[in-house]
Amino acid sequence: MAISKILNMKDCGGHFHGKHLKRSLDYVMNPEKTQDGRLVGAINCQVDSAFEQMKATKRKFGKVDKRQGYHIILSFKEDEVNPDTAFEITRKFVEEYLGKSYEAVYVVHDNTAHVHSHIVFNSVSFVDGKKYRYEKGDWAKYIQPITNQLCQEYGLSIIDVDDSSKEKEHESYKDWSEYREGSFVWADMIKRDLDSCILQAGNYEQFLELLSDKGYEVKQGKYLAVKPQGMTRFRRCKTLGDMYSDEAIRERIEKEDISFYREQQKEVQPVLCKCKVRRYRRAKMSGLQKRYYAKLYRIGKLKKKPYSQVWKYKDDIRKMHKLQEEYLFLVNHDIHSAEELVSVISSLTDKRKEVSAEKSRIYKARERSRELFDIADDMKELEPAEKSFLQGDEFFTDEHLQWETLKQKLLSQGYSFEEVEALRKHYKEEYSKACAKERAVFKELNIGKSIWKSLIPDSVSDGKDAQYNKETIRDRKEQPER
Repeated sequence: MAISKILNMKDCGGHFHGKHLKRSLDYVMNPEKTQDGRLVGAINCQVDSAFEQMKATKRKFGKVDKRQGYHIILSFKEDEVNPDTAFEITRKFVEEYLGKSYEAVYVVHDNTAHVHSHIVFNSVSFVDGKKYRYEKGDWAKYIQPITNQLCQEYGLSIIDVDDSSKEKEHESYKDWSEYREGSFVWADMIKRDLDSCILQAGNYEQFLELLSDKGYEVKQGKYLAVKPQGMTRFRRCKTLGDMYSDEAIRERIEKEDISFYREQQKEVQPVLCKCKVRRYRRAKMSGLQKRYYAKLYRIGKLKKKPYSQVWKYKDDIRKMHKLQEEYLFLVNHDIHSAEELVSVISSLTDKRKEVSAEKSRIYKARERSRELFDIADDMKELEPAEKSFLQGDEFFTDEHLQWETLKQKLLSQGYSFEEVEALRKHYKEEYSKACAKERAVFKELNIGKSIWKSLIPDSVSDGKDAQYNKETIRDRKEQPER
């Protein structure tokens, strides 16, 4: 068995952009770890001048900065493979995954309890100058499947990578969404039908026949999958629970029958379940049908539906919403006179000042802890390297020393990494609450001011400004004066 992981090497800045790439190559080609260089190989470059060739490729295409390279580690199961076999597997992996486009050095280290290999390759392709781009999901789609394929060739165990994970995730979300909305859930119906067929069947073949009689399509491969009428995809039975895997179903058929079911259901009250089946989508028209209907439309036999006229009532709808908000404001604050309205507006103004001051206090308190948060952010970036170091990979010694330095800085100020993260979360929640409270008060205050403005007679306002506003509205919107 071999499990793979991929790391990236960033630009260290300054004049020596490829420092991390150089250090990685020096580390993996250490003679003490590779049987004096016997377990070292390269593709599309020479071992002795690999870094110089990679650097020349970067200069050729003008991409000497930013991401410098990538580092793939293949870890084999302890005592399952010898160094020579691991080296052969690694060579084939590099040829298949990187051989056409990238310069790479691959080695095998046998100085630890388990054999593992390192692959360091250039981030820039020597063919077209394009940078390697690792996308989310590439590990399950490309890297680990290639590793599994090579392990199978050499009789090694593999790690199961389920290609249908996205499909399962989609189906699970679909089931949850439909359950939340109170509509039908496929999984519940499938499990009920499977249970029914298990109870009635005398053997596995009869079980499959009973499923077919119920209208299910059955697909037998590595996993048993079924598809009821109306469902677009097959559903693997094992995803329904441990009781519905192929082995579990066979065991249940042997020991479960009607008497067994009744014995298990003595204390369970029967429940009537209603289900609502989704309507089938209307079939699409063929090309001939489309041309036929288009001709009917041109000669006037079919009339086009008129466009919606909702846009005409947009302003009226907006006014209705505004009136509704103002009415609720008056009711909620129990306002019956202009004096009471002024009093409420004054109270809301003071409240807004209070919540603004509270928000400012939380923000300043958070900023006083900014140094702690910056140290915690640096530790987050080093966390993957720290985990690899704790697993015995000495390549990340420098990162481990940086991690310990940052940890001591936090401890000197009386905090641990976990406490800083909890403090950050606390400030974030408190600041969000303060912002939400300020928005609510601000909205209420604006509604109150809008009502008060509508109560002021036109004679109080400046006639010149009012006339200017009306003319501006007429020029911009071309609507009559109200």
